[in-house]
Amino acid sequence: MNNTQQELIQNEQQFVKGRVKSVFFQSNDSFYKVILISVKETNFDWKEHTITVTGDFANLQEENEYRFIGHVVDHPRYGKQFKAETYEVDVPDTTEGLVHYFSSDKFPGIGKKSAERIVKILGDDALNLLIQDPERAQELGLSSRQAQTLIEGVKDNNQTDTIIIGLNNYGFSSKISARIFAKYHEKSLTVINENPYQLSIDIDGIGFMKADQIANQIGIKDDSAVRIRGAIFQVLSDFCYESGNTYATSRQVIENAITLLEKGRQTAIDPEIVADQIIELEKKHRIVADQQHIYVRRLYHAEHGIANKLYTIATNQDQKNYDEKKLAKILRRIERHLGIQYDDVQQDAIFTALNSRCFLLTGGPGTGKTTIINGIVAMFAELNGIDLKQIQQQKDDSHLPILLAAPTGRAAKRMTETTGLPARTIHRLLGINGHDEELSESKVTELSGDLLIIDETSMVDTELMDVLLGAIPYNMQVIFVGDKDQLPSVGPGQVFADLLESDQLPKKELTRIYRQSDDSSIVELSHSIQQGQLPTDFTQQHADRSFIACNAFQVPDVLEQVVKLWISKGNLIDDLQVLAPMYKGVAGIDSLNNRMQAIVNPAKHGRKEVQVNQQVFRIGDRVLQLVNDPEHNIFNGDIGKVIGIDLKSAKNHIPADKIIVDFDGNEVGYEKRNWNQLTLAYCMSIHKSQGGEFPLIILPMVRQFSRMFARNLLYTAVSRAKQKLILLGEVDAFEKSVSIVSSNRQTGLKEMLWEAFGDHEKVNLLDETDSEDEIETAKSDEQETNQGLNVLTNSLIESGKIDPMIGMNGIQPKNFMEQKPKV
Repeated sequence: MNNTQQELIQNEQQFVKGRVKSVFFQSNDSFYKVILISVKETNFDWKEHTITVTGDFANLQEENEYRFIGHVVDHPRYGKQFKAETYEVDVPDTTEGLVHYFSSDKFPGIGKKSAERIVKILGDDALNLLIQDPERAQELGLSSRQAQTLIEGVKDNNQTDTIIIGLNNYGFSSKISARIFAKYHEKSLTVINENPYQLSIDIDGIGFMKADQIANQIGIKDDSAVRIRGAIFQVLSDFCYESGNTYATSRQVIENAITLLEKGRQTAIDPEIVADQIIELEKKHRIVADQQHIYVRRLYHAEHGIANKLYTIATNQDQKNYDEKKLAKILRRIERHLGIQYDDVQQDAIFTALNSRCFLLTGGPGTGKTTIINGIVAMFAELNGIDLKQIQQQKDDSHLPILLAAPTGRAAKRMTETTGLPARTIHRLLGINGHDEELSESKVTELSGDLLIIDETSMVDTELMDVLLGAIPYNMQVIFVGDKDQLPSVGPGQVFADLLESDQLPKKELTRIYRQSDDSSIVELSHSIQQGQLPTDFTQQHADRSFIACNAFQVPDVLEQVVKLWISKGNLIDDLQVLAPMYKGVAGIDSLNNRMQAIVNPAKHGRKEVQVNQQVFRIGDRVLQLVNDPEHNIFNGDIGKVIGIDLKSAKNHIPADKIIVDFDGNEVGYEKRNWNQLTLAYCMSIHKSQGGEFPLIILPMVRQFSRMFARNLLYTAVSRAKQKLILLGEVDAFEKSVSIVSSNRQTGLKEMLWEAFGDHEKVNLLDETDSEDEIETAKSDEQETNQGLNVLTNSLIESGKIDPMIGMNGIQPKNFMEQKPKV
């Protein structure tokens, strides 16, 4: 065969037809399988009797025949295999094949004689006839049970295969196909054919562009309502779940939806069509919209819920008003017991907290938040006859009078260490089980107790706060503690900042630095960054911090020198934590993790290791949990250590590959399908470090990270250092980072709090500001019109100058009630 002929064959679609002999591997979380088939027919050169086939398959049955379409690949470890892109069930069409098929395990209760009767009556086209008309099973002289088994077996086996084949043909990966099937089951292909954009709403990993490709395939028009709505939902999702807002403005939605729509099809889209569909979605209660805001429904209801629940808690009349003299007397005793002395600001914070149903405490590092929490707990216990020693010793932490919680396991652990009382993650406190399920659908445990203190509140997003407040009884006192200048929550919202700025709840901001000595400069640096500047001695060496100048490509080598010096002085590697803003790049998290692993836990003969995607895990590695798993009491951001790797072995009776990780005494086993829940944690993102403190922080900051530069990011990183801080990188990168103030997220919580608490002055002020903005916008649009730009603009739409019924030819709102258009 010459080269030209070989090229022609390679360009053709290859197939192999054969009988399944065995299934070597079957994924637990997708349809991916590795199988061995005996070859019956191919259109490529293959001399062996069998071939290994990989791909996404549904109900493959051993000894049944299939036709696989794809191409031959050369696997670096397993040699030549056939990678199937799709497959077809090779429907039996001979008497012998059909008898074998109907008497197989697919149809329990139907033996060979019954199978022969089916084929005798329906002939060699029996299977197709039953698929087309299942009721023909009643004509075959079978028992009612056998007939039902035949109908269900033909339907199930054919239906699932058809769906997976269909999903394969649309180009979905194994995991995405599994997610689609898990969501829609037998309706999977129907949903795709009717509205492929529903996938981008419901399925993680499918965006508007992929849905739009499918829509184009099946003939959905460029300006169809279903396509416009798909773009609107994608824009809202991006604004909220990617950028952290809880709503988008109508201008943002219209402009970004048009950009998305025109990028996908290169067809101009009329803004009025998008505006019309926003109105339709609001009418059908798919979104919540007013003149200023367009919300994802669940975020609107979460913010509304937070405001109303806080009002209920804060205005509860069942409040003890403690006499200040009595409080002062008790505080003096507690000061002697704790060996400290509270100043007037701290004393005022403690007394205000005890006399408030809901209290907010904020302050930066070293300002005494922990000291105040300890004072509040001790005084509350004495005022209410609570034995703190008994709480400390109590093993069952489900019914305690004083509850402590934080968003992450690391923050909860630190809370326990500083107070001596048991603290839990918010998820565990609420009894939320499952892996990152929608909180709105979670079954939540109603709390019981007298006092609840939540630390690191800035990390709590809108949906979690709504669920938490819904579980708090009306007579429980609540204290939220946090640092308003830290990074906001990963999820939508800036709840803690909004609570503070709303001025509706008693609060105290701590500004005086207590945790500082002559040889300590980290806290001073944190507060300089908070104020928007670097200190003049930023690059000078201090007892507790230092700066090493280097560019991005030098960072890994400098890091290695620092780590080796740290270890050589007898320090523990577990006390060192590297933080970085981004994952990619030579100085990014992925690269530095690999370098750190090579330094502190290199490959050795006999040391077990496994590869997961682009990472290698070895016994002794520090790892980070990436998802919430309340069932095993581990949460996103928890740090553990690999203490065991068990590889599947028939000889040693090990049934499956497993990684065992120790999270501070909590040993968790990860089966292979869950290995992607872990990543190396020698270096982690600054976001993931929130809620924790580390003896030594090493922080690289270079120009390559410029798109992540922000004052609160740098502040958060620096404030994680407990004893030592080493800064690597370029001075101008640090200067640029401290100069950039992150814009506030778009949230409606403050306004909802003003409404709930009846603060009409602020509501009216907000309305006046909005009116002024509208007047300015209207003036601008009028000038445009006077200049001859007789064009419909988004600002004209938002200003209210455009008749909302424009282009409706006399149709009135009541007409929509009489004839509702289909979704």
